[in-house]
Amino acid sequence: MDAERGVLLQHRVGWSHFGGTWGVPGGALHEGEGPLAGALREAQEEAGIPDGAVRARFASLLDLGIWSYTTVVADVVEQFDPVISDPESLALAWVPVDEVDQRPLHPGFGSAWPMLRSLLTVRPVIVVDAANVVGSVPDGWWKDRPGAAMRLRDRLSSWVAGGVPPNELGLDAYRWFPRVSLVVEGEARAISEADGRHGVRDRVEVVRADASGDDAIVDETRRLLSGGARALVVTSDRGLRTRVEELGAEVHSAGWLLGLLG
Repeated sequence: MDAERGVLLQHRVGWSHFGGTWGVPGGALHEGEGPLAGALREAQEEAGIPDGAVRARFASLLDLGIWSYTTVVADVVEQFDPVISDPESLALAWVPVDEVDQRPLHPGFGSAWPMLRSLLTVRPVIVVDAANVVGSVPDGWWKDRPGAAMRLRDRLSSWVAGGVPPNELGLDAYRWFPRVSLVVEGEARAISEADGRHGVRDRVEVVRADASGDDAIVDETRRLLSGGARALVVTSDRGLRTRVEELGAEVHSAGWLLGLLG
């Protein structure tokens, strides 16, 4: 999904499955391959999408019993021009959202499109009160606050990479891959930079509070909401909960998050 150009569609060659229709680049999964990895691989193979050019936002699942279609919606984070890079495509085109259903669509994509379209404006971001979450477990975190924050960051990244069940976010679809703002304060501000493994840098943004951690969380929540994001704040601090709820954010406790992280 490109905010300016719309949805990247592929016009499928006649001899392919449902040839002559339009859909998103895709194909069959390799043995042992997950839907997200398969979708990104197929996008690269069929449309020449460069590494790191898109970031997955959510996935939908259409299960027909003997066959299932998983459609991954990803946002363009680095501009690129698609290139026909295999014989399965007649054309590749950026299509405005309002014009997608004016084309003959691949049945799997066509069935999923109404729900997909309804979620294109939904952008969940989880704002994590690192001090509150880390401090809720007496595991010696006080001996190395930056290290404790780093471990939480890496756990968050792995969790989001696997996809979050929609019911946990109060949303539809099959899986969500929300962005995370991890707000750190005090000594935890010395947390080391992510090394980029497993997309840590892309999935979890570390926000270093200049002073009060609570004030930084409120500011980050306000910024996200003003940009159209759906902000979900994780904290068990009652005072902070009231402040962010007044802005329009949803709130879950530290225990909720730790239960999901496992």
